[in-house]
Amino acid sequence: MNKATSIIQEAETSKTNNRQAWLVTFSGTGVTLTLGILYSWSIIAAYLRESQGWSAMDSQLPYMITCSVFALLMVPAGRVQDSMGPKVALVAAAFFAGAGLIGSGLFISVTGLSIFFGIFFGIAMGLGYSSATPPAIKWFRPEKRGLIAGIVVSGAGLASVYSAPLTNYLLGRYGLSTTFFIIGIAFFFIIITLAQLIKNPPAGYIPPSAPSQNALIHGVKTEKQDKVDFEWHEMIRTPQFYLLWLIFCFGSLAGLMIIGQLSSIVYDQSGLTLGFILVALLAVFNAIGRVAAGALFDKLGRTYSLVIILALQTINFMLFGTYDTFTTLVIGTMIAGFSYGACLSIFPAATAMLYGVKNIGVNYGLLYTSWGAGGVFGGLIGGLVRDWTGSYNTAFLIASALCAVGIILTLLIKEPEKQPG
Repeated sequence: MNKATSIIQEAETSKTNNRQAWLVTFSGTGVTLTLGILYSWSIIAAYLRESQGWSAMDSQLPYMITCSVFALLMVPAGRVQDSMGPKVALVAAAFFAGAGLIGSGLFISVTGLSIFFGIFFGIAMGLGYSSATPPAIKWFRPEKRGLIAGIVVSGAGLASVYSAPLTNYLLGRYGLSTTFFIIGIAFFFIIITLAQLIKNPPAGYIPPSAPSQNALIHGVKTEKQDKVDFEWHEMIRTPQFYLLWLIFCFGSLAGLMIIGQLSSIVYDQSGLTLGFILVALLAVFNAIGRVAAGALFDKLGRTYSLVIILALQTINFMLFGTYDTFTTLVIGTMIAGFSYGACLSIFPAATAMLYGVKNIGVNYGLLYTSWGAGGVFGGLIGGLVRDWTGSYNTAFLIASALCAVGIILTLLIKEPEKQPG
């Protein structure tokens, strides 16, 4: 009887843990869905240029600052998440998001938006993202972590599906200040609510699912994955970390260049004023790419999945300057969104594969600084090239070349060995 009772209790515990794992996953997706309004910046940037007379470079400055602050905050916020749990960071994220967006509505200038959208909202994104993906990954076994990472970060990709038309509508009806006020208040309450549902698994927790054969493909071996955990200072002593950093930077730069300036690119190359539609379309494929690439990573492993995605980016950006009709821009936008989204699920899963999950918050935070660099240089290259030459063509070719370099670097990455001491 005792044995039967024990089996029943274990089964109930497993079901409870499984429900909790998915609750954390979808709550984390909700957080990234909220903070992903960054991916609708091109709508705001186009409004600033057309209605406020800003230059392309000025309109990209708050966006670039947000990307860099976001990436830099991932490191200390990841440490907080690993040691204190995600709730503390998420509550702080809610306050910074509200303050940043409301402050942006009060101070509409290059300086004002750089401070409130760039710094304050950038801090919110760093705190929020560091507490969304890592907890969800910790609830699942290695063979599902690519998919789980893809689901959580798909929220950011999907954000523009609602935020692009919503922002476009609010701007047209109420103007920029009120738009920021409405979004800021809404986001504050949403993130505060979701923060109550996200937590790390308890010490000694064993994920409920059983290992699959797919976990043995390309070195994703469960037993090794859960035994080898690198501290951040051990990770940065491995050459693999710097290769991953550069690859993530190049892949992110290409995607963020498009995301931050898509509305203007569409108008420049086709004369169409339908940029907000393509921003929403990019968001859909951004989200699809995150989930699909997570599953692809689980099946094919790090090397093959990265080579496929970087090859897509290389070809697409080589041709992007020739897209001058609605149809070709739709195709190019879909590929750009899919490929960029794929990077956002492959790299957290790759970090867990190479360096373990115990310290994934701070470890992935360090790697994520490359995304910030990609955002800064993507916006900088796109804005400067547009102002200097009158088109984005040279910027597209630079992005294509960097993605090609990323393919070469991907082939050089081997399993890291933990050094003694």
